[in-house]
Amino acid sequence: MDASTPFHPRRWLSNGHLQTIVGNFLPRTDRLPPASTELIPAPLPTEMQALPEAVALDRALPTRLLCHCHWQPDADDAVTVVLVHGLEGSSYSQYVIGNANKLYAAGCNVVRMNMRNCGGTDALSPTLYHSGLSGDAKAVLQWLIQRGCRRIALAGYSMGGNLVLKAAGELATGVPDALIGVVAVSPPMDLGDSADALHHWSNRVYEQRFLRNLLKRYRRKVQLYPEVFDGARADRVNSIRDFDQLVMTPYCGFTGADDYYTRAAAARVVDRIAVPTLVLHACDDPFIRLSASTREKLRANRHVTLLEPAHGGHCAFLEQPTENYDGYWAEKMLLQFVRTCAAATATRERVPAC
Repeated sequence: MDASTPFHPRRWLSNGHLQTIVGNFLPRTDRLPPASTELIPAPLPTEMQALPEAVALDRALPTRLLCHCHWQPDADDAVTVVLVHGLEGSSYSQYVIGNANKLYAAGCNVVRMNMRNCGGTDALSPTLYHSGLSGDAKAVLQWLIQRGCRRIALAGYSMGGNLVLKAAGELATGVPDALIGVVAVSPPMDLGDSADALHHWSNRVYEQRFLRNLLKRYRRKVQLYPEVFDGARADRVNSIRDFDQLVMTPYCGFTGADDYYTRAAAARVVDRIAVPTLVLHACDDPFIRLSASTREKLRANRHVTLLEPAHGGHCAFLEQPTENYDGYWAEKMLLQFVRTCAAATATRERVPAC
């Protein structure tokens, strides 16, 4: 992969807010073949294992993750890419579909993973979801290895990016041979700073949209599991930090929002990543903050490539389309990186590159 590939924002979209907003409304073409559906068991998160009620509930109603899988005819030899969506997204998010189409056309297997509760799966888990559930990504990784997939890449957008980076950091030098690469687009590695940035007046439109969806989901969980969740907890929520402090963390084994922001942040473990990794972060991202210390950890890690163009917004990176290029720079870079990782392993193992 050419890490020097520059990003040039689409005409009239050199503003981070415009990139972010427009990127959500552009039409996408979906030519994926029908997906097979898999329900993959997920473990009880480490933080919840000290909660007796959570342990008992997990035994009675174990969590399952809904994954939509697109297999190549020679699935065992093809590279498999797991795509993980962001906060309140799903396997049908436009950036997931965009990447899936490019990857499948390039010869990769594609697994579109739903985080627990997402994509209409509230009934498949008695727990809430959050940015620190790296065990879920590792569960999907292990399931794929057991299935016979020999070359796997994890790719996440926003919250999903934090998730896959955290998983890679926790695996450290014990990473399975099958994991050949990790990609994170606009990941909130410094969770607390990013949550607080969302509450800034200039970002309230984003925060309110997230909150509406999070609270709607929480109320569905209350209806599904009234003996577990207290609906009144949502009454005093006015920010993402409020939601994390009052609603999510009490049920997920954290002492509060600050404890969660520290323990669930990929920033804590990115220095331990030992697999080729690409991180894309736009300097004009409206609400994702990258601290100097986290940036230094990334740059000091020889396995990590950090690209920070001046523009690109949040999960957008829209360039001017041309005849043979749709203008989605992050998707282009993700595919290039997967191909580079695949080529490196193909040389060693004499298997087809992606």
